Amino acid sequence: MTRTSGNKDSDKKQIKVDSSASFMDHQDTGAFSRLVYDFVADAQALRPFQSFRPDAAGFRQAVDVRHTMPVDRQALCDAIRETHASRPLSDKQASHLEALSKTGTFTICTAHQPNIFTGYLYFVYKILHTIRLAEELSNEMPEHRFVPVFFMGSEDNDLDELGQFRLHDLKLTWLTGQQGAVGRMKVDDGHLPYGAPLVEALEDAYQKGITIAEATFRFVDHLFASHGLLILQADRSSLKRQMIPVFREELLHGASQPLVEATIAELERGDYKIQVHPREINLFYLTDGLRNRIVRSDEGFVVDGTELQFSRDEMLAELETHPERFSPNVILRGLYQETIMPNIAFIGGGSEVAYWMELKGLFAHYNVPFPVLVLRNSFLLVDQQQAARVAGSGWSIEQLFRPVPDLMNEYVRRVSGHRTDVSPEISEIRDIYKRMRAMATDIDPTLQAHVDALEKKACDRLESLSAKMLRAEKRRHSEMQRKLESLRAALFPGGLQERYENILPYYATYGPGIIDIIHRHSQARDMRFGIITL
Repeated sequence: MTRTSGNKDSDKKQIKVDSSASFMDHQDTGAFSRLVYDFVADAQALRPFQSFRPDAAGFRQAVDVRHTMPVDRQALCDAIRETHASRPLSDKQASHLEALSKTGTFTICTAHQPNIFTGYLYFVYKILHTIRLAEELSNEMPEHRFVPVFFMGSEDNDLDELGQFRLHDLKLTWLTGQQGAVGRMKVDDGHLPYGAPLVEALEDAYQKGITIAEATFRFVDHLFASHGLLILQADRSSLKRQMIPVFREELLHGASQPLVEATIAELERGDYKIQVHPREINLFYLTDGLRNRIVRSDEGFVVDGTELQFSRDEMLAELETHPERFSPNVILRGLYQETIMPNIAFIGGGSEVAYWMELKGLFAHYNVPFPVLVLRNSFLLVDQQQAARVAGSGWSIEQLFRPVPDLMNEYVRRVSGHRTDVSPEISEIRDIYKRMRAMATDIDPTLQAHVDALEKKACDRLESLSAKMLRAEKRRHSEMQRKLESLRAALFPGGLQERYENILPYYATYGPGIIDIIHRHSQARDMRFGIITL
């Protein structure tokens, strides 16, 4: 375990905030998938599904390959300027945008849907990781520039996921009757019960009548502009026009389904969980209030759940005239992102890394460079009161990742004056039955099964007695169990904190300095779980 520390004044309130961070292996948290553990460990089984590893050599190789595929930098920069039109660029953003217009500058990207008020904490972590990696690569390869980009997935229409967030134990849901892509929905009436500076920032972002994509941009920009983050809202005709050949092949031949299914079959042979499955056509038809699947029909195409129908020629004409009406689903979204951006690395969570691995063959088919996959930073934020409670408990935060029953078993065995482990007795019984087995089989070999059954029954009963003695001993230490359960509930509400809580309470408590704290402790390539003590 390594430890870093530092002091940082918030850029607005000048409140000094001390913080420290320690790091542990993901596997020791018990909170991630086997694919994540294998990815971090660079398991041989996952190498075929990557182009480059997230290390110094891998990033340099990715730059060399990316040079071979030019992108329309003018269209990209224009789209970023349009995204940022409602707020002035910071000096660092302006410098990054100017650099992005030139060959030799590459992007480091993360992506997410426009969750209300940023959704869960990992939204912030993945963006700050992107910023940190771009900074580090720019220092390591001064002949190039690397700029952080947040690709806003504003075409997603999963309102159940995007319209919810938590403030500690309070779950808030945006109740709206609007339909279609969430990014195109309008902000309607709502209440913002937060501290004055935070209310001001949120009210500036979530003004009634503007789109959710625009509101999300304004708030994300408020949080990260000083760090130079560029935000791309890619729901634009000028960018989608570059995907017309891919979309045409998808409509006519369903090219992506067999390619992705072949890769999925390889991953399943490794017994990895599959995150997404392709459809025959991996495109939606998108207009205001509508984002429904395009489905092949006998006459051509229909838009699922609507009366819209197109002949083959009508659909192709629609694609040529209005490419903005065609929205890629999760299978094609990554290909879209990497086609329009000079990107070398994508930062995502475990499920994102997993589904990107499914796309390796798809990228090869279209000769689009596959980016370096980087597992995003994960953190547990611990305030001073929580840290004091942990210190007084006699346990470490790292130990508290383990289930309470395991911790109690360890505690009782450590402090109890009574022995509850009957392993020595079971060993003695096994020795007795070994001798009995030899005696019995000398007389009749068929008696071995009977002796084996008697041995198992005797050992099972002793193990059951041991468990009962341990439970009885644990009842004598019920106060420690209550303390552990309370600590676990505070540190891991509903599971990992980052998948449950929102940044707003921390911002309201620590001001803009909370962003600087997380940025300072973000690791560019050291893929370990961080614990930040505030």
